[in-house]
Amino acid sequence: MDRKYKVGIIGATGMVGQRFITLLHDHPWFSIAALAASSSSAGKTYEEAVAGRWVFDTPIPETVRNMTVLDAANLNAVTDAVDFVFCAVNMPKAEIKALEEAIARTETPVISNNSANRGVPDVPMIIPEINPQHAEIIPVQRRRLGTRTGFIAVKPNCSIQSYVPAISPLMDLEPTRIVVSTYQAISGAGKTFARWPEMVDNVIPYIGGEEEKSEQEPLKIWGHIEHDQIVPAASPVISAHCIRVAASDGHLATCWMSLGKPVSKEEIIARWQAYEGIPQKAHLPSAPTPFLQYFEDPSRPQTRLDRDFERGMGISLGRLRGDTLFDWRFVGLSHNTLRGAAGGGVLSAEYLCYAGYIPYK
Repeated sequence: MDRKYKVGIIGATGMVGQRFITLLHDHPWFSIAALAASSSSAGKTYEEAVAGRWVFDTPIPETVRNMTVLDAANLNAVTDAVDFVFCAVNMPKAEIKALEEAIARTETPVISNNSANRGVPDVPMIIPEINPQHAEIIPVQRRRLGTRTGFIAVKPNCSIQSYVPAISPLMDLEPTRIVVSTYQAISGAGKTFARWPEMVDNVIPYIGGEEEKSEQEPLKIWGHIEHDQIVPAASPVISAHCIRVAASDGHLATCWMSLGKPVSKEEIIARWQAYEGIPQKAHLPSAPTPFLQYFEDPSRPQTRLDRDFERGMGISLGRLRGDTLFDWRFVGLSHNTLRGAAGGGVLSAEYLCYAGYIPYK
């Protein structure tokens, strides 16, 4: 890397935006050049804008503490200062979709943490270890947007990160049915226990929109490019429950699966332990090595003990065993604000820079 990319964070004052800052302030490839948020924060220093709302135990990095927050509505002020942006705004979906397309049309690539563009057929939704080839749709999207370098890439929902990476090494065994229940931490709602005391000693059996995302997004990830769109996979059929639990960070999943081809427990575990993708082979800065770990201890993975595996970017698996209704069942765990949100976005950006999709301005 001859020089660092200049990056912007839009939605910098929210929980995911704050997580982006903790990951990027000393990143070897990226330098924070612009922070943007709503008009209520614009013109303030970053420290003033997040006063009383900084959610992490570590202090605000000195590199951004006195940076002036820009108004996200003033696109040129943001995009003129950066090579690309991370977007993590809290707005209605239609407004997010319009905002991200407007940013892309300024010839500024957008790496989005939002769901608004995930269903758009020419927008790649990337887990870099699993479907980096979907970036090949970007020239099609650029033709639609009328851009040379601008485009949108999204990361998938945090709820799928704890089981989709486990099933991906088994796709040649033709999974047909998957049932999954996810037990999702409160940080997935952008909350802490101090700001959401109702969650202490509580479980809420509903998270709006999560089950639909958990059932549909994996199929796009496992899909293929055909002409001018990413065509979702036809199978497996997925049924999901998504539940909010009293954990600060970490999404745990219990998963059942039926496979079209026979396989032993030992082979599944061996596949998990050997699985790697371009991020590991290319030694991208945020890549976990290994990507997947398996516990023989039936009491693991545990949310508090294992969510930070490989700096929160690795996936922890355990309790693989046969089932009376399905072929196999297992437990998975991912860190929702790292692998599932900001960290996954940073790793996607690293891959897109490595692969030549994001140029310097």
